[in-house]
Amino acid sequence: MSTTTQTSDILTQEVRQAEGNETMQLVSFRLAQEEYGVEITKVQEIILMGEITRVPQTPDYIKGLINLRSTVIPIVDLRLRFGLAREEISDETRIMVVNVAGKTIGIIVDAVSEVLRIRQDQIAPPPPTVAGLGQEYLTGLVRLENRLLILLDIDKILGQEESAAIEAATAGL
Repeated sequence: MSTTTQTSDILTQEVRQAEGNETMQLVSFRLAQEEYGVEITKVQEIILMGEITRVPQTPDYIKGLINLRSTVIPIVDLRLRFGLAREEISDETRIMVVNVAGKTIGIIVDAVSEVLRIRQDQIAPPPPTVAGLGQEYLTGLVRLENRLLILLDIDKILGQEESAAIEAATAGL
C-alpha cells in the first residue's frame, strides 16, 4: 500500500471519528413518564404555567393564548397533541416557548429536566417498527447511560392541519 493511500485512509478515518464526535445540545423534558428532547436552538425560553386564554372552536390540544411580553403566543398541550391522557397541572409543569416553522408557540410539558450535550454517535435511528404514533416527528433515540431519550423534530410536530388551526386561533391579533 502506498504512503498516499495510507494517509488518505487515516484522514478518512479521522473525519469519520470527528463526525461521530460532533455534538449537539438538547433540552430534555418529561411527558407521561417518557423523556423527550429537542434541539436547544429551537427553544426560546422556558416559563412557568400561567393564565391561558381559551379560544373557542379550536382543537382540544390548542389550550389557548398567552401574552408574553406583549407578544401573543398560542399554547399547545403536547400530551393531547400526542393523544396521551390529560393530566393535572403540577408545580413542575412548564411551557417551552419554541420556534416552529418560523412561528413562536408554547408547548406544555410535564417537566423540563436538563440541557444535555450529546454526540451524533449516541443517536440511533427510530426503529422501523415504530410506524404509528409520531413516526413523522420522531428523529431518533438518544442512548444515555441507563435510559433512552426520544428525539423530536419540533418543526414536524405541528402538521398543516395544526398550523392552520393555530393561524385561525391567532388571526387578527
